[in-house]
Amino acid sequence: MAEWNGGAHVPLALVRGSGLAEAGAPSPGGAGRAAAELARAAELLDEVKRGVRGGTLRLYRPRPTLAFGQRDTRLAGFEAARAVSLAHGFEPVVRKAGGRAAAYHEGTLIVDHIEPAGEAMVGHRHRFEVFGELYAHVLSTVGVDAHVGEISGEYCPGEFSVHGVRAEAVPADALPGGGGTTAGGRLKLVGTAQRVVAGGWLFSSVFVVSDSAPVRAVLTDVYGALGLPFDPATAGAADDLVPGLSVDSVEAALLAMYRERHALASSP
Repeated sequence: MAEWNGGAHVPLALVRGSGLAEAGAPSPGGAGRAAAELARAAELLDEVKRGVRGGTLRLYRPRPTLAFGQRDTRLAGFEAARAVSLAHGFEPVVRKAGGRAAAYHEGTLIVDHIEPAGEAMVGHRHRFEVFGELYAHVLSTVGVDAHVGEISGEYCPGEFSVHGVRAEAVPADALPGGGGTTAGGRLKLVGTAQRVVAGGWLFSSVFVVSDSAPVRAVLTDVYGALGLPFDPATAGAADDLVPGLSVDSVEAALLAMYRERHALASSP
């Protein structure tokens, strides 16, 4: 049963990797790779809505990327923020989905879930609710105390973000951001965004699994340049809470959740 689409059965073809192996795609470490990875999601959505392909689940580990929202581009500090992201080694891109700036790299897992739908706007909020709970459950199966809900001061704030809670309280002055933090030992671990078009929808999520320091550092400087509020103590990775946790382990848990719901077209 697929809770995200009212119980309808839409087999999802599993695509591992960015899907940029075709001739002419940017090299794995080349400039423009992050933009091409993002653009491929839009291409897949277009293919699904036109019936060229069926429902698709794409999983990949991105190169260092700073994904700005459309609203960010209208801020006076946007060009400075782009320069800051490049200085940190994160390629700046602008995504078509909503939200504010978010950062990810090889220690994260991108999940693009794409399905055809005659009335794609129907269930828009429901999908946020369902995927938030499902992805929190996925993290709980690998040992993370995960919950759904926005943390005050988080980057790219969202009502259905997934955060993890430290097993033991940590003094505020020992956390990134110092005594001014209101995070209370909570770390944002999964951010979600959605794009809806006539004939289909794309639900894109970022699981931050390991190596949180570069993500925290670039977001601190980018949000400073944009003039937006951000508490660095809210930015973390799952392995900050469960030492040794890997992207492979989170990916396996995620696929197990989809298999339990008989959502995959075939076993990878």
